[in-house]
Amino acid sequence: MSLKAIVKSISSGDTLILRGRPGPQGQPPKERVLHLADIVAPKVKTSTTDEEDWAFESREFLRSLTIGKEITFTSTHSISSSVDNTRDIGTAEINGLDVTIEILKNGWAKLKELKREPTEEDLKRREAETEAKNGEKGIWNPHDSQARTVEYNMPVDSQAFMTTWKGKPVDAIIENVKDGSTVRVRLLLSEDEHQFVNVAMAGVRTPRASTKQGESSEQWSEEAKFFTESRLLQRHVSVTLLSIPQSTATPFQAGSSSAPPPATIFIGNVIHPVGNIAEHLVAAGLARVVDWHAGMLASSGGMERLRAAEKVAKEKKLNLYANLPTPTASKTNGGSAWGSSKNFDGVVIRVWTGDQLSILGKDGKERRVQLSSTRAPKQSDPRQTYYANEAREFLRKKLIGKQVKVTTDFIRPREGEFEERECVTVRYTNHNTNVAEQLIDKGLASVVRHKRDDEDRSPDFEKLVAAEQAAAGEQRGIHSQKEVQPPKPPSNISESSHRATSFVNSFKRQGRIPAVVDYVAAGSRFKILLPKDNQLLTLVLGGIRAPRTARSASEKGEPYGTEAAEFATRRYMQRDVEIEIETVDKSGGFIGTLWMNKNENAAVALVQEGLATVHSYSADALSWSKQLYAAEIEAKAKKLNIWKDYDEEVEKEVQPAEDDPAALKTEYIDIIISDIRTTNGLGFSVQILNTEEIASLEQLMKDFSLHHKTAGPAPAGFAPKPGDLVSAKFSDGQWYRAKIKKSSVAKKEAQVTFIDYGNQDTISFKDIRPLEQKFRSLPGQGHEARMSFVKLVAPESEYFTEAVERFRELCEGRKLVANVDHKEGALLHLRLIDPANPDVAKDPNACINIDLVAEGLASTDRKGCKYLNAYPGAHKKLQEAVNEAKRQQYGMFEFGDVEEDD
Repeated sequence: MSLKAIVKSISSGDTLILRGRPGPQGQPPKERVLHLADIVAPKVKTSTTDEEDWAFESREFLRSLTIGKEITFTSTHSISSSVDNTRDIGTAEINGLDVTIEILKNGWAKLKELKREPTEEDLKRREAETEAKNGEKGIWNPHDSQARTVEYNMPVDSQAFMTTWKGKPVDAIIENVKDGSTVRVRLLLSEDEHQFVNVAMAGVRTPRASTKQGESSEQWSEEAKFFTESRLLQRHVSVTLLSIPQSTATPFQAGSSSAPPPATIFIGNVIHPVGNIAEHLVAAGLARVVDWHAGMLASSGGMERLRAAEKVAKEKKLNLYANLPTPTASKTNGGSAWGSSKNFDGVVIRVWTGDQLSILGKDGKERRVQLSSTRAPKQSDPRQTYYANEAREFLRKKLIGKQVKVTTDFIRPREGEFEERECVTVRYTNHNTNVAEQLIDKGLASVVRHKRDDEDRSPDFEKLVAAEQAAAGEQRGIHSQKEVQPPKPPSNISESSHRATSFVNSFKRQGRIPAVVDYVAAGSRFKILLPKDNQLLTLVLGGIRAPRTARSASEKGEPYGTEAAEFATRRYMQRDVEIEIETVDKSGGFIGTLWMNKNENAAVALVQEGLATVHSYSADALSWSKQLYAAEIEAKAKKLNIWKDYDEEVEKEVQPAEDDPAALKTEYIDIIISDIRTTNGLGFSVQILNTEEIASLEQLMKDFSLHHKTAGPAPAGFAPKPGDLVSAKFSDGQWYRAKIKKSSVAKKEAQVTFIDYGNQDTISFKDIRPLEQKFRSLPGQGHEARMSFVKLVAPESEYFTEAVERFRELCEGRKLVANVDHKEGALLHLRLIDPANPDVAKDPNACINIDLVAEGLASTDRKGCKYLNAYPGAHKKLQEAVNEAKRQQYGMFEFGDVEEDD
């Protein structure tokens, strides 16, 4: 009985591998082996035998005649096997031609010796063989078969072979199909040289087919293998080798110094006359696109064609993509997590790392974004620090302050300690250059290894991969495998005033110095990097005062302090600038000017925006002071920011009233400060030493101490009342005269003031006694006092603690001279004078009060000291101290951050 089958392959010039038609879902059909009866062809090489002469040509004839075509065959008898497919011995016809006759007629086989009477069919075969012999065809050629070298193993020197043949189309025959995307080919390098190689199709991967008995295959693997076999097996194709598979090691992983072993497979394109089989596999849903081959296919547009084929397969949900979920709205609309548009234009205002930027959109919103599918070197890894800095600097030079076009590709959700991030493609210049592609091409970043089905990736992903492979091939940047020492951190020359001062003269001689704004600490305070010398310094803008920002969560900043800092950050952060240095403040900060684009003065720009005021004392000495004042007048007129509620009439200085208190007659007294209080600002008590009362107090305290050694307990039910004079036991165990301020019967305790020293405490009732009458005649020797003319910095100021400590250092427990400038009831306003200060003899207005102002730890208190104008000498001296503190920017006047209330 005649059967029909398709010729799958030819194992030798007399043996055909047949298959049926595929199943309805493309399932591989059954196969059988057909040995053509009564002939024998030269045997091709096997693992146990050598190849006979003319074997290749014999097989080629039968292959060209029948491969992939339908034949009619008759099996005279079959041999069943549990291992192999069914093996038949019989005859075959193709298009009405007897295959056996065609082989014999062309001289590619011999007839076997017959052990039977010849039939008519046998006579025809004998006649065909005789014809070939007479014509010296095929194996009957008197000359030997063509000598050729056939290398069945992969090249030993894989790299050299790839160098020779890379990118060159080579005629080849597909000898075996391992799986849908992996084939074994015979490269026809020349007529006398053939090379067998294993080739993985570039850009695709099909499911893996099992190679061992009992091993399971991946779903759709058999269909993919059959798809390729049915189209390519033993077909003539063109093969272009592209690459040797690279190690999976990423940059900065330790690599072996030894030579790589011979490759077991090459990557290449397999082109059939009707097209690239890889594209057809993908379009049929039987292969997935391999991202990492993009670099090999970039120049030919191969990756774009594969993606187009993939899109078709996904839309039709073919095979591998049958269960592909429908894209969600979040993946299709491209909107950002903050509801912003997918595409927007903006200005790059900060480069955080080699893959993260802050961009200010035209809508005024600042967005911190991540470059899609891009990973910069890590600053924390010493091996990567150099390249991390290089990547950041590359982006800074390319993008900072530049207009860019941004496309939001996807939103990376919050994960662990990583915040939600908007992942984008950033393009700049008229050519819409993708900065991520540039960064990767220079070897300053790598491409993120996305999971196979991860669609959240850059739309230029293939280009990024191509750029990375080009960088790796040229060993650029992170791919160089060179040992690069981590860069030395910049030297901070503002770490102390002493060190900073040593640089001032040199900086002044240089004039304008090229620099980079490394960080903006406040509106008028910058961290400046001097790249040439690898130095960092703090720059404080001279001539202005910008509102202070909060330095901690618990601290409250001044109005418009945040706005001033934001303005300076957006305008100057990471910009190339020039600086000029004038002097140094006491903390090591350099006071000077910051210029951008040669003529933009940062101080003038801040004042012009109403985000700083002119600091007149320092501004007057500047050559561009007129610009500052003009900018301030303009900001006031427009009522910008600080000047929002500005009223010129209200701002005019209020003249002292005619009934202001007059100066008291000079009255110097010797004092000792007996108690200092900081509950509500600064308060203190003094004892006046140049009076008889002090001697009387000493005697009273002796008697007082003896009395309480024998005194009995307080009367039963004793409960002191506010205003009562009592004896109270202090924490040192001694008894002193005191006055009740508050009393709590419930708590059985009272707040008292020790009238001879001024200090206060809370005392239990059991340590309080009624004051005996004999101890009441001497007035209390503790006098409440405050400083004349000035007040210490406010308790909420960061300098308050320093100011109190300085006051204690100058005054506490020391004998001082004081002048009573004003009396406010029992409260004395004192000008405190250190008798050891030599300036006192030259200047009657020299005093500790004014010294504290000159150190920036106190300020003029016109409201609390309305008598100030009655002391013109002290007033003038005080103003000089204020100006000095501002000029030197000491304490509360640091960076010109405080305005006087006078």
